[in-house]
Amino acid sequence: MKLMKCLMNLLETQPVGSVLYVSLGSFLSVSSAQMDEIIAGIRNSDTSGFKDGRADDRGIVVPWCDQLRLCHASVGGFWTLCGLNSTIESLYAGVPMLTFPIFWDQVPNSKQIVQDWKTGWRVKKPEIASESLVTRDEITELVKMFMDLNSYERKDMSKRAREVQEICREAVAENGC
Repeated sequence: MKLMKCLMNLLETQPVGSVLYVSLGSFLSVSSAQMDEIIAGIRNSDTSGFKDGRADDRGIVVPWCDQLRLCHASVGGFWTLCGLNSTIESLYAGVPMLTFPIFWDQVPNSKQIVQDWKTGWRVKKPEIASESLVTRDEITELVKMFMDLNSYERKDMSKRAREVQEICREAVAENGC
């Protein structure tokens, strides 16, 4: 409970669209070596920071979190493995995604996010072997570009995410489909 309060306090103090929300699964996740690269890459991006179980003014790591936090105005991006629930929650929140599929339905979900809906970018290119690490330097550059809310690519992706969000919200509204 204390960590959730820290998380909410952190979100409340961040500028609109400035937070990269990272969720790497509760059932399947990345290797510890890949996790080290992800953490180092995000730290080096100058857009976020971590301290395990403790908050500072830039980031917090919690073992589990309600993904409806994606709806918070400070959240500007979501790094996801692309499980179906995470994908739906991000679309509903209108948040662009960095996709990092590792298994099962995650791969086609990532394709839909990136190629069909154009609401995200893929972290690891499909032609790269699945056991290959994405390096901290690659992650740093990708996160910097992804979280640059003023770039044309990012503005276009955010606009598309808001359009998909509106479709989702209409679908679940009264008399929706």
